[in-house]
Amino acid sequence: MAERLDYDDHLAPDGRVMGILSEHACQGWLEGYLLTGRHGLFSCYEAFIHFVDSMFNQHAKWLKVCGEIPWRRPIASLNILLTSHVWRQDHNGFSHQDPGFIDHVMNKKADIIRVYLPPDANTLLYVADQCLKSRDLVNVIVAGKQPQQQWLDMDAAINHASTGIGMWEWACSDQGGEPDVVLAAAGDVPTLEMLAAIDILRELVPTLKIRFINVLDLMTLQPQEKHPHGLSSKEFDSLFTIDKPIIFAYHGYPWLIHRLTYRRTNHSNLHVRDKLNAHTQYIHEHSEDMPEIRDWQWPQ
Repeated sequence: MAERLDYDDHLAPDGRVMGILSEHACQGWLEGYLLTGRHGLFSCYEAFIHFVDSMFNQHAKWLKVCGEIPWRRPIASLNILLTSHVWRQDHNGFSHQDPGFIDHVMNKKADIIRVYLPPDANTLLYVADQCLKSRDLVNVIVAGKQPQQQWLDMDAAINHASTGIGMWEWACSDQGGEPDVVLAAAGDVPTLEMLAAIDILRELVPTLKIRFINVLDLMTLQPQEKHPHGLSSKEFDSLFTIDKPIIFAYHGYPWLIHRLTYRRTNHSNLHVRDKLNAHTQYIHEHSEDMPEIRDWQWPQ
């Protein structure tokens, strides 16, 4: 309704993108918009999505009840994109650093909620497409707003995102045998850091047999009987082994990974990490990543 200028780009006078600094209003807008039979996405800073915790609870409960009413038609899923996340808030300090919404979401019914941590741009594209096509769910996608890596070509990205978890053979050195160690990552920045760690280990300990696993869909870590996306015990053991050490770089609070995997065979060997102290100290002093992290690239 404001003044429109000749150089305005992609401006729709009837409204296509709506944004105000009120998470409650945005969440309410989207819930009502979905009930009109249309599709939408709510993008929010990760640290501030907690403002709508209770609204998320009510929508999840409403979806559960609607699923028990035969005459109720399916509606497009509530899609939440968490961006400007904890790993990209070096200059904002503690006010913008809280990845705890994932933990909150994971408390809800398995047939209602989904949490995705796409590791690169292509997997993000595919996940977003699938979420927008889905019905009667709450989908949470966590991805930074900075330019993303492109670890996988589109075909590989679709295959990986469809499965939700898997080994990246090109980053592994255990081909044809058992690994000495399993390195896993969930999240865009943790994936980048774990691949950098593999690069360093290859140089320092070239004989070390490493298996790298990327987790895009957190639900795959749960037992199959607990979630429709969960891996069977056999599938989980084939990936993570039954007796090898596992170092897991995770986007959020470490205890969620333990909570999802505590019944797995090799849980006692699982060690979850969410930050590097030396890196954190450097960021506090310089407000940017360490040069060896900022400038690192996977060797061609």
